[in-house]
Amino acid sequence: MTEQGQGPLERGLTVLRALADSPEPRLRRSDLTKITGIPRSPVDRVLETLIQLGYVREEGRDALIAPGAMAPGNAYLASSPLRAALTGHVAQLANQLDESVSLAVPDRTAARLIDQAVRRRTMYLAFHIGGLLPAERTAAGVVLASDWSGEDFSTWRKQRAMDPLDASFNAVPTRAGPPDEDELERDFTTWIRQARADGWALDDEWVEPGLLALGAPVHAPDGTVAGAISVLTHTSRHTPESFISEVVPPLRAATTEMTAALTASPPTPGHPRVHPAQASELRLRKQDLGMGFLEGLARGLAVIEAFQGTLGGLTITAAAEATGLSRATARRNLLTLTALGYARLVGDTFQLQPAVMDLGFERLSPLTLADLATPHLRELAHASGQSASLAVLDGDDIRSIAKAAAPRVLRIDVNPGTRLPAPPTALGRVLLAGLPPSERAERLSRFTPQPYTSATLTSQGAIAEAVDTVSRDGYALVDQEFHEGIRSLAVPIHDSAGRTLAALNLTLHSGSSSADAERDELLPVLRMAARRIEADVALAFACAEPVL
Repeated sequence: MTEQGQGPLERGLTVLRALADSPEPRLRRSDLTKITGIPRSPVDRVLETLIQLGYVREEGRDALIAPGAMAPGNAYLASSPLRAALTGHVAQLANQLDESVSLAVPDRTAARLIDQAVRRRTMYLAFHIGGLLPAERTAAGVVLASDWSGEDFSTWRKQRAMDPLDASFNAVPTRAGPPDEDELERDFTTWIRQARADGWALDDEWVEPGLLALGAPVHAPDGTVAGAISVLTHTSRHTPESFISEVVPPLRAATTEMTAALTASPPTPGHPRVHPAQASELRLRKQDLGMGFLEGLARGLAVIEAFQGTLGGLTITAAAEATGLSRATARRNLLTLTALGYARLVGDTFQLQPAVMDLGFERLSPLTLADLATPHLRELAHASGQSASLAVLDGDDIRSIAKAAAPRVLRIDVNPGTRLPAPPTALGRVLLAGLPPSERAERLSRFTPQPYTSATLTSQGAIAEAVDTVSRDGYALVDQEFHEGIRSLAVPIHDSAGRTLAALNLTLHSGSSSADAERDELLPVLRMAARRIEADVALAFACAEPVL
C-alpha cells in the first residue's frame, strides 16, 4: 500500500503500463477501463495528463504510447552506476571478438538488457536495450539465477504458473516440442549448477534456432552477481565447441576487469539536474487545464525524471531540490515508487529499478528513426497540404526512409527506399551541409554534375557554393533543378549532439506561387515539425545509437 494522496501516480502508472504491455499498439479509453479496473472518469484524466506530458498520444479515439514514455527508462539507464562503469568494457569486448555483446541485470526473476554493442550483419539480433528476457531461456538469465535464493525460485514458479513464457520463447529446437513445467525446472536448475561450476553459461539455441550465447557474471563489491555479460553469435559462424574455445577466455578476462572496475568505483549519490521552476510550471498547467490535469501524476513523473542527471540515486532532499517540489511531496512520491517496485531505498538514498522500463521504454526501444518521424510527417503533410519525406545519406546518394502523402488529387511521393543523387536535391544539400567541411568537399569532388533540367547547377563550384549557403541558412530550397515543375524545401534533423542525422522535406508543385513566397509560408511549419522529430529522437536514442 502507498501513502494516502498518491492515488493519481499509482493510477497513472497503471494506465501507462497497460498501454505499454498491450499486444495491440493502440487502445481506446473503454479498453483501458476494462484492463485496469479503473473507472472511466479517472482514466480520462490520466490520459489527458499523459498526453499533455508527451507520454501518450491520441489518433482519433485511440491512445498510443508516445516517445515521452521512454523518459523513466532513460532516467534509470542514466542513473545506473553499473551501466556507466561497464559501457566502455562492453564495446571493447565486442570489438575484440567481432561479435555482439550485451549487459543484463536482474529484474525480479528475469534478465533486463541495459547495454549492448551490436554487430549488424545480414542476420542480426532483435534484442534491444530495455528488453526483458526469461531467465530459463537465456545464458544471461541462467548466470543471474545462480545468485537466486529459495524465495526467488518460489517467486519464479508462481510467475510461471500465472504467466507462462511467451510462445516465442517456448520452442526448444533440441526437442520435438515445448517441455512441461517439471522438465523445464529440471533443465533450468541443471544449467544453473553448471554455470556456478564453470563460471559461465552456454545458450545453445534455447531462445532461437541458430543463436548461440555465452554469459558470464560481473560481481558487485559484496560478491553478489551485479550483472551478466553475454556474447552472441550465429551457428553459421561457430559450433558450440568452437564458440566456447574462442570466447570463454577473453570473456572471463573481461568480466574480471569489469568486476574490478565496480570495486574501484562504488556508486555514490550524484547531483541531479536542478529544475526549480518545474513545480510552478505544473501548477500553471493545472490552472490552464483544470480538472483534466492530474498534478499529482505529473509530480510523480517529474520525480522519476529527476534521476536522469545523477548516478547512484537520490535522497529526498536532492529530489525535492531537483523538481522544485516540497520535501514532503518528493518523499511521498519516492515511497510510492518504492511500494510499486519502481525504486528501492538503500540507506537514505532511493535508486530507480529496471522495472521502470516496463512503463514504455521496452515497448518503444525497437523504434527506428522512420518509425518516430512518420506520425510527424503525417501531421506535416496535413498541415501544409504537401507531400513530406525523410531521407538520410547512403554512400554518395540520399535514401528516403519515410514519407507521408499530401491530401491532394495530384501527389508527389518520394517512396521509402528511393535513392537520389545528393547535390541536385534539397534533401541532399541539407545532408551534405551537415558534414564536416573536408568530408563535404570530398563527396562533392566525386560527383559529376548532369543537366537534369535547364535550371540544374552544372559546375562543382556552383554546387559547393549552394551547399555552403544551406549550411549558413539552415534550409535548402531547390526550384526545378532535378525535375521540371517540382520545387523542394528541406531542413535538417539533428541528434542530441547537434549532428545532422537526416533531412526533412516538402515536395511542391512550382508555378502556383513564387519560390520565395512558398518558402516564407512553409519554412516555419517545416522547422516546427523538425523540432518535434528531434525531441522524440532525443528521447528514443538517449542511451543508444540511432537506428535508421
